Amino acid sequence: MKIKNIMSENVVSIDKNLNICDCLRMMYKDNLSRIPVTSTNENKKELVGIISEKDIANKLGSVKYGDLAPSHFYVSTVMIKDLITVDADDDLTDVAKILIDKNIGAIPVMSDGEMTGIVTKSDFIYLCKAKAYEKVKVKDIMSTDLISISADDRLVHARKVIMDSGIGRLLISEDDELAGILTSKDIAKALVSFRKHTSGKHMAAKIKELRAGDYMSSNVQKISAEATVPELADAMLETGFNGYPVVNSQDQVVGIVTQSDLLELIYEIETQ
Repeated sequence: MKIKNIMSENVVSIDKNLNICDCLRMMYKDNLSRIPVTSTNENKKELVGIISEKDIANKLGSVKYGDLAPSHFYVSTVMIKDLITVDADDDLTDVAKILIDKNIGAIPVMSDGEMTGIVTKSDFIYLCKAKAYEKVKVKDIMSTDLISISADDRLVHARKVIMDSGIGRLLISEDDELAGILTSKDIAKALVSFRKHTSGKHMAAKIKELRAGDYMSSNVQKISAEATVPELADAMLETGFNGYPVVNSQDQVVGIVTQSDLLELIYEIETQ
């Protein structure tokens, strides 16, 4: 199957000269985690980069940018410039391998030198509803290497853990129980609000007061380790969540499963 058969053709893009507040508004409005970045030259849009929630969270929490207000962070400063693209006629499994190997969430799709679509990990999820996936259970593909922090830990610590671990979400514990999940989007929103409402001279000191537990999502949806992969795919497609804590029959968290785990399974099955 070619990647053009599953890619999203209605691509939302953003101009490199807008600021990250505009970018986040677009992300929230269209429920996007990343957006291709364009530059207009002679009334023609040229693809120049891509920006994600994680990129925004990383930059806003960096001491390098000191007391800058979020309105002074432009998309061109935050975006990833070293673009990876694929051709619309590339094989689906080849594109899945790139996403896995590069640990990225999306790739712009080109045709005759122009962007004609974008493919994300979530675009592959529909494949998991096929009969070949029914015999695989969540416990077979989940990660048991759980990365968690305390609700009392600093938000800047959570940001660093996400950056260093190359993950998109953290489990938050309180009194040895799962209390919530903190994502790159949660961190980006928190840091934008913080920079908007904190004066420059107080920023370095006050950012250390932000607690991870104050910005986590506490209404955590879980999935059973015994659920099948099609059931997991249905849950992801229905909710838009790209990761779930996995629980055993005693409701104890025993793992976490993400779109990345599903993508690796898809690659394995589709290349057999």
